[in-house]
Amino acid sequence: MARYWDILSEDAFGNFRTLLEKITLNPAMGTWLNTLGNRAADGKGRQADENYAREVMQLFTIGLYELNGDGSPRLDASGQPIETYGNSDVQELAKAFTGYDFDWTGTTEVPAPGGSGTVSTVDYALKPMTADPAKWRKPRASGYHSAEAKSFLGATIPAGTGPGESLRVALDTLFNHKNVGPFVARQLIQRLVTSNPAPGYVRRVAAVFENNGKGVRGDLAAVFRAIWLDDEALAGANASSNSFGKLREPILRLAQAARTFGASSASGKWTIRNTSDPSSRLSQSPLRSPSVFNFFRPGYVPANSHVAANAMVAPELQLVDESSAPAYVNFMQRVLEGTEWATRDLTLSFTDELALAHDSTALLDRLDLLLTAKQLSETSRSIILGALNAKSVAQTSDDKTKLRQVRTAVLLVMAAPEYLVQR
Repeated sequence: MARYWDILSEDAFGNFRTLLEKITLNPAMGTWLNTLGNRAADGKGRQADENYAREVMQLFTIGLYELNGDGSPRLDASGQPIETYGNSDVQELAKAFTGYDFDWTGTTEVPAPGGSGTVSTVDYALKPMTADPAKWRKPRASGYHSAEAKSFLGATIPAGTGPGESLRVALDTLFNHKNVGPFVARQLIQRLVTSNPAPGYVRRVAAVFENNGKGVRGDLAAVFRAIWLDDEALAGANASSNSFGKLREPILRLAQAARTFGASSASGKWTIRNTSDPSSRLSQSPLRSPSVFNFFRPGYVPANSHVAANAMVAPELQLVDESSAPAYVNFMQRVLEGTEWATRDLTLSFTDELALAHDSTALLDRLDLLLTAKQLSETSRSIILGALNAKSVAQTSDDKTKLRQVRTAVLLVMAAPEYLVQR
């Protein structure tokens, strides 16, 4: 999983096609969605596993329905959405992902901890999967790749084509599908800027995905630049628009606190334990999504809400309920105090804030700037200042008293709606 994370980090600003192939061949993904050890049909009932073939289309590249350039669904003559693929496409594409396994080249046996037997070094988990049987742990005369012809999404791979070429054709076909630009653009905008981007915003970013201005498709650096520098992202009026912005993911709130207040690691390992529990922690933890659909769905609509009444979506709100909402506040209180089990290895520094602890207005002004980009409403400011001024803190107060005041101020800002909704 660490190597999977590294790939996303290393290739975040590279080309989408390159990233797609690296993720496809990553052993963690191979294990998660069954590409690892996936075998061709044997004529005795066994069929190629369809898990990755289905999800790489539905979740990673083209989605369920054909899209216009602005991300809106294309409709047929009856006004119904048009499916991008059928079951036959899944079955045929699955054949292209057969024959891959760990690459054991260079892996050695070392003494097991405690001196009982041996264990393998981790090289095989860090390298891309291979379809070369000679590199597998148990060499075989032939691999498990399907030699059948494969026809999907309008493309055909001739019978007898090897696993490497089959994979190339499969990924090229997905990468060049007209849906990829708007499908990826919309979801990246949702994660980075706003849950409900205007059609024109999606169209402009999708156009950059399709051509970065130099004839290159899939240039992610250009795509991110287009997302962050688009007029819709930079429009000042959107800072006060109820149709703009997104709920901050819980884990990103924790990350922001750590960055803003100079977190340090006592062990040097930056150990953060599982924060998934919705009743006591964040309802979210890196690399621990409960399903292939991640922590929330991009089209999630909270029932009986203003969001639903206005035909909008609020993906991150799928993590919010009667338990998780107060759990987040209680969790952050413990994090700020340094008593939370999951983040016990981390220590936050409030040196600059301590100097302002006696001046509630100045302290709040600083936190408003750092945490909400000066977007706290007068109502929220009034509530927070009231709570802070209820405690007597003088410039001569001891550090313990000042620290308590600072932690209170940070917690109240991080629980304010203007913080929770990022604009």
